[in-house]
Amino acid sequence: MRHRIDHTFAQLRGADEKALVAYLTAGDPDLETTREIILALDSAGVDILEIGVPFSDPTADGPAIQAAAQRALAQGTTLPGILAMIESVRHMTEIPIILFGYYNPILSLGPERFAQRAAAAGIDGILVVDLPPEESRELRQCTDPHGLDFISLIAPTTSAERTARIAKEARGFLYYISITGVTGTATPRRADISREINRIRDITDRPIVVGFGISTPRQAREIAQCADGIVIGSAFVRLIAENGRHNNLVTIVTEYAKDIKAAVNAAN
Repeated sequence: MRHRIDHTFAQLRGADEKALVAYLTAGDPDLETTREIILALDSAGVDILEIGVPFSDPTADGPAIQAAAQRALAQGTTLPGILAMIESVRHMTEIPIILFGYYNPILSLGPERFAQRAAAAGIDGILVVDLPPEESRELRQCTDPHGLDFISLIAPTTSAERTARIAKEARGFLYYISITGVTGTATPRRADISREINRIRDITDRPIVVGFGISTPRQAREIAQCADGIVIGSAFVRLIAENGRHNNLVTIVTEYAKDIKAAVNAAN
C-alpha cells in the first residue's frame, strides 16, 4: 500500500485528531527488539514511525540519540539489516514508516539500489538530515519514482522564500524543528511555535509536524494544538536506554506511548 502517510493524515483530519510520530534508533538494543517495539507502538496508537539509521557522525543528534547510534553500531546494525527487519514486519502492520538518517550510508549502498530496496521493504518516506533540498536531486531522482516521500525540514531560521521552495518540493509532511541546536537538549516554547506554524500555513497546506524537545504529555498536548502532529524521539530513546535490560522493556515503551497519544488526542 503506497501513500500511507497521506492516508494517515487524511484519516486523522477526518477524526479531528493529531499525529503522534515516534522515533526509534534501529538496532538499539538490537534489531529484534526494535522489531518488537515497532509492532507494539502500532498497537499503542502511534500513527507514524521514524526508524533511525545509526551513523558514526550524527551531527544533528543530541547525546541520547548519539549514544543509541553507538550502541546499535556496536551490535553490527547496518542499513541492509534495517531494511530486512522492516520488510519482515511490513506484512503485519500498515503503519507508515520513515527511514531517518544521514546520506553517507545511503551513498555507500548506492542511491538507486537503496531506493529499490527501501521500496521493496515497505518504507514510505525518507528524511536525510544532512541533505538539504538544493543537494537532494541525486537521491530524489531515484527515490521519487519508487514512491518514497521525501520529508523536508524547516527550522526557525528558515526564511519565507526558502520555506516556500521547500514546501513546493516536499512530500508526506513538513517537519518543523521547534528549536535550534541538536535533538533532546532544550524545551520548545509554544508561543514561538504557534507563530512559526501560522507562517508556514500561509505558504502550504502540507501537514506540519513539530519535533525536537517534546517529551511529556503536557508538552505533547500543548504543541499538538499548534500543528498537525508531533515527533518524539529522544524521550523514547532514553526510555529504551534506561530499560534495555528489563524483560518488560516493550511494555514500558508502550505505556509511555499510550500516555503521549492520549495527550495528543486531547489537543483539540
